Amino acid sequence: MLEVVSRPQKRLFLVLILVSLLIAGFFSYWLWKISIPGLAVISSYLPWMIGLVLGTILLIIMAGVTGIVLAIMGFRTPRFFQGIAWSAINMLFPMTITIGKLFDVDKERIERSFIELSNHLIRQKHIIVKPEQLLILTPHCIQQENCPHKVTKTITNCRRCGACQVGDLAALAEYYGVHLAIVTGGTLARKVVKTIRPHAVLAIACERDLTSGIQDVFPLPVIGVLNQRPCGPCCNTRVDMTLVEQTVQKFLGQSRVE
Repeated sequence: MLEVVSRPQKRLFLVLILVSLLIAGFFSYWLWKISIPGLAVISSYLPWMIGLVLGTILLIIMAGVTGIVLAIMGFRTPRFFQGIAWSAINMLFPMTITIGKLFDVDKERIERSFIELSNHLIRQKHIIVKPEQLLILTPHCIQQENCPHKVTKTITNCRRCGACQVGDLAALAEYYGVHLAIVTGGTLARKVVKTIRPHAVLAIACERDLTSGIQDVFPLPVIGVLNQRPCGPCCNTRVDMTLVEQTVQKFLGQSRVE
């Protein structure tokens, strides 16, 4: 059965993270308020010290979220905002998922929105790398399920029969001179990244794996490309090769020469 994936919208994740920030601020203030009498017994300065710490943390998160909003609007933001923004996202991400559930918003839809937002922020940086500094990372489910030639150890095992897109990806990687790795899970993916030490990654995966992967390897720039699942999840998946090639070209700052 063909899985239809709707076009992701950046604003969904942005709205949810703003709501998360408001709720986090409200509960932080409420907890601080009700704890004042107990803290004051220990020291008259302690309530204000705790309040100062909580207020500082909230201000830093607000600065990060503000940086994301400004970047989406096209404004150039200082580099230090990027780290703060990602720290804010990592802290508030579980809450955005919970709030999304309360409003009956599908988790994968929120993750797609996050990936689109992340891609937008990375594209705005106009990152250009050398071919040997770019890694294409894709899960092994893109290989034909019954193929006897395992390609997770080495792509050269692929016979390029056309039954799946491993051959297409290998040919594209050869043409542009970039790295290509097919991995069986997140642990191996992180190991490949540590080994190759790319300056940029084009990651192909489902919503869940892309979301966790992008957060795990920050500040390494990652463009996420969602895979297609005509046979359901984790089986004979496919990818839009045109989108993959366009992303490679943007990272390399070049176009294909026929």
